[in-house]
Amino acid sequence: MNTLTQELVELLTLEKLEDNIYRGISRNLVGKRVFGGQVLGQALRAASYTADRPAHSMHAYFLFGGDVNAPIIYEVERLRDGKSFISRQVRAIQHGRTIFSAMVSFAEPEEGLNYQHQEPSYPAPETLKAEQELKEGLISFIPENVRASFMRNRHIEIRPVNIDNPFQPQPEAPYYAHYLRTHDQIATEVDEISLHQAIVAFYSDFTLMTTALRPHGLSYLSPSLQCASLDHAIYFHRPLRADEWMLYDMEATVSASSRGLNFGRMWQNGQLVCSTVQEGLMRLREIETQ
Repeated sequence: MNTLTQELVELLTLEKLEDNIYRGISRNLVGKRVFGGQVLGQALRAASYTADRPAHSMHAYFLFGGDVNAPIIYEVERLRDGKSFISRQVRAIQHGRTIFSAMVSFAEPEEGLNYQHQEPSYPAPETLKAEQELKEGLISFIPENVRASFMRNRHIEIRPVNIDNPFQPQPEAPYYAHYLRTHDQIATEVDEISLHQAIVAFYSDFTLMTTALRPHGLSYLSPSLQCASLDHAIYFHRPLRADEWMLYDMEATVSASSRGLNFGRMWQNGQLVCSTVQEGLMRLREIETQ
């Protein structure tokens, strides 16, 4: 695996401290606070270590911003071990307080009724430019103080369907889509469904919250905006692989009370494999003038 993929696998591989208690490392991925996708992926992985089947849903709340300079402790509570479903509660703890809480449910795939929403029609990922190439075309818009962090390579490969300039946002329809996958195939020795699901949870947090900003002509870089993920739900419908192209189609249905509600669907090989829901804070604030 290349360096970025290996780093992502290491980020989502936790150290067992004792039964039901795990420790995860932190990385500076988006700034001073821990990237929400990191905590989602690590918490899901911690819960998965205590289960014998894949996850089918996760419901999480972000309580406090995480410190990128400190590890995170994950405590897993075994709520139920049934024949069909297993339930776990996970708390992420840093500096002595709970910064994140989640409920995770696990179930074996089984035969039954089948239906799915129609897959949207978008250009194939091979025909689209990589996000990194698109970022290079924005060099003249990027302030010097954020250029290094903005141009940093992500740990996953992204190919946007919608192309826009976050430094000069314009009002757009509340829809967004891109393709995602890891930069390299997951190595055989770590190729587990729990890792693939944790990676999907990790990248499910990219751009989902900002979909609700589009009708307002704002982006996550707008100086007048305070934004943060408040909660996140993810549903796994079918087996998936995080190292193969997955279409992430997103829409926002409402923005009200300084919050925006966003929905996402992930498609792979023509199948709807995962769905997400997230509410985010979108608070306008006054900018001090000199």
